[in-house]
Amino acid sequence: MAFQQLRKYGHLHRAEIGIGIQTITPTMAAALNLPRKYGVVISDVKPDSTAEAAGVQIGDVLAGIDGRPVDNLPYVAFHFLSMETGDKVHLDLLRGKERFAMDVKVMEPPHDMDQIAALADPEKNLVPALGIVGVEIDKKIAALAPDLRDPFGILVAARAAGASVEVPLTAGDVIRTLNGQPMTTLDRLRSALKVLPAGAPVALQIQRDQKLLFLAFTLDQP
Repeated sequence: MAFQQLRKYGHLHRAEIGIGIQTITPTMAAALNLPRKYGVVISDVKPDSTAEAAGVQIGDVLAGIDGRPVDNLPYVAFHFLSMETGDKVHLDLLRGKERFAMDVKVMEPPHDMDQIAALADPEKNLVPALGIVGVEIDKKIAALAPDLRDPFGILVAARAAGASVEVPLTAGDVIRTLNGQPMTTLDRLRSALKVLPAGAPVALQIQRDQKLLFLAFTLDQP
């Protein structure tokens, strides 16, 4: 259950089987010749996923999950929250005029931010004034983190020792602006910090999870 995952891992692990799903509309049903005008359709099957291995196809209608009828997206999402990696989920699928039943093993996708953090070089990516190891967000990295508000910024990959001031940044935060100026590269962030005098006020706009917020502190230069 979700509480057990939080206690074990410190965050929710998104169990999945490698599918994308969408709500069926009457127009979609007519255009794709789906067997029903409501419910949930499989819009994506990820390569090398357990769903692909089991034979799930794009365009299948998800009629039931673990013996219960499926009418909407939230039900499916909530159902996966209660599952653990390694469990099997029973799917009832409609494909044209045929009905299929299959058991699919639940897998855990790699954590998006973990993948990005692995790209950081502890020396080259260090921002000493903030005590962080950062990664510049480009188009490639933005594609790994679909929850980003905008495809730019500096991702905090890890905290590092040696900062002259305690800045309340945590791994996974995205630095968007410093004193109102967009921070698009590590060099720009380092330069912006370097020109500030000791005691200067600093306000970072960051994205944390899916929310934007400001972190304000006073910079102490050694």
